[in-house]
Amino acid sequence: MSDTERRHRQRIAEGLEEPVREANELARKFGLDPFPVNYWIVDYDEMNELIAYGGFQHRYPHWRWGMQYDRQQKQGQFLGGKAFEIVNNDNPSHAFLQESNALADQKAVITHVEAHADFFKNNEWFGLFAEDPDAAAMLQRHAETIREYMDDPEIDREDVEAWIDHVLCLEDNIDQHRPFTTAEEWSAEPTDPEDVDERLGELNLSEEVRREVFDEAWVESQQADDDSPTFPAEPEKDVLAFLLVHGKRYDEESDRAVELEEWQREILELLRKEAYYFAPQKMTKVMNEGWAAIWESRMMTDEAFAGDDEFISYADHMAQVLGSPGLNPYKLGMELWEYVENYTNRREVIERLLKVEGVTWRNFHETVDLDLVMDLLEPDPVVDDVRPETLDRLDPEDPRVDADALSRAKAGEIDVERYPWKVLTYEGLCERHYSLIKPQNRGFVKRVSQNELERTARYLFEVDRYASVEDAVADVDRSRGWDRMREIRESHNDVTFLDEFLTQEFVDENDYFTYEYTHTTRDYRVTSVDYEDVKKKLMLQFTNFGKPTITVQDGNFENRNELLLAHHYNGVMLDLPQAKKVLERVFELWGRPVNLKTIVKEVDDHDIEVARRRDREPTPEEKGRLVRYDGESFETVDLPWEDVEDIAATDVDYDTKPDDWLA
Repeated sequence: MSDTERRHRQRIAEGLEEPVREANELARKFGLDPFPVNYWIVDYDEMNELIAYGGFQHRYPHWRWGMQYDRQQKQGQFLGGKAFEIVNNDNPSHAFLQESNALADQKAVITHVEAHADFFKNNEWFGLFAEDPDAAAMLQRHAETIREYMDDPEIDREDVEAWIDHVLCLEDNIDQHRPFTTAEEWSAEPTDPEDVDERLGELNLSEEVRREVFDEAWVESQQADDDSPTFPAEPEKDVLAFLLVHGKRYDEESDRAVELEEWQREILELLRKEAYYFAPQKMTKVMNEGWAAIWESRMMTDEAFAGDDEFISYADHMAQVLGSPGLNPYKLGMELWEYVENYTNRREVIERLLKVEGVTWRNFHETVDLDLVMDLLEPDPVVDDVRPETLDRLDPEDPRVDADALSRAKAGEIDVERYPWKVLTYEGLCERHYSLIKPQNRGFVKRVSQNELERTARYLFEVDRYASVEDAVADVDRSRGWDRMREIRESHNDVTFLDEFLTQEFVDENDYFTYEYTHTTRDYRVTSVDYEDVKKKLMLQFTNFGKPTITVQDGNFENRNELLLAHHYNGVMLDLPQAKKVLERVFELWGRPVNLKTIVKEVDDHDIEVARRRDREPTPEEKGRLVRYDGESFETVDLPWEDVEDIAATDVDYDTKPDDWLA
């Protein structure tokens, strides 16, 4: 880097010192608790490199990084994509700002990053990987180790590259619901299933998710049974750990499986460790991006962190982020967080109003003037209209007022015109930004259903009642929504988040629907707007990172030292040609023949034609199938249904076609 370039970046960094400092303070005022963040100024090419490397400067040598760099560069050149930021999960976190971006973009990135750093620090799924708090240093050590093996004259570099390819093909085949352990610890110290079951109970999961993701067999498999075989005793989800402990390599000269080389074993363990490190980010993509987007918006717009001359630029920035096509985690996550906030606040208001004399869940809509309620919920002008000339209206004893900041503001040490939030406390900001009084949300309380009113009333204790609606509203806790959001942020991942909070009301308000390919019309059709169907489809995208769930069922299949893998079928078939390519990779890690059992759906042409004439969809037939690879060729055989019952979908059907299509 030239001196001129260095000075240019230094000037940019100096210009961002105030936004960085103020964004962190505002985030903490909002109740967030982020990791410290180090911000770095990078150019266009460096940003693309960092994105390709997953947010880190040093990764092991491999062609995948070049491929990702090329894809990122082409996205910017031909698709109009724009790199705003990248931040990694580390303590301290490191965020990279592209020097060519406008100041409005930089401010948006900074506020977004502060929320990400809060999520990294406080979400318990990130706590499952606690092996090394300095992820950047860990990844750099891994890179150096692998590079040393590649440079070793005794080891063929192409062999190392091929070995990495084999492992990466299985990088998502870990048990992301268990804390990371080394392979040695994994084989020696299984988790107590009672602890696992207790922890899952705290997440308030539906029966559907418990059955599909954390079923009884999975919980029991966390503990070895001394009286049963352990190869494995129960289906093992951490395929990489199993291969690391029990895998071998095929030696062509001796025509048999032999022990792995030390470098193979170490690289496998390093890449498995990295898979565990990145797993929480994959498991919480919707939650994390939505969390960052909603607090970014709150800071940039609600608290005018974007100046008057920057607002249009920021609006364009947000439109690009939320308008990305396909399943957009920013948009879905932000909408879900907004719904959680509104729902929680509405529940608080409803609970208060149902305690008013003469108000019951049956007569609620006829008795309560909800327009009056909305007017009463408007923030006190004392906290809503903070300007230098209104400081004298603030009472230092008011819990909504930061007495120390107020004193400094009156002394001219705080620019209240730019940063009015500085003189308010968390309670004051909760009232200032209360979600239900925003124009787009003013009808949310009115839409409360009779069923919700009845459910709410059922759990209310018989306590002193309010004499009037005014008294009830005066008692509303305006911080309840933000408090609840932080509680959810601590314990959930995308699967549990969607399961608990994606409701029919949310689907209707945000126009979500499912669609299916139909054999009769040979196109895609909207099939359902029912929230259960939408939830099932979305959960397919996030359960096991959206990948097929594969477990090790037997390391001595048919007493021949062959490996038996099982695809836990959920209504969606494997791509069998792709699965065969994966089996070729697994053979290199096992050193002996490998098998995969799965379930396929078949529909013959006659059934399709009959269904087309009746304007219905044909019903596919499900069959068991076993694919075996011996290092040279594949063999595929049908399996009787009793051999695949243990991997078949139960009553959960991810096909969301209307019943009359399946008749």
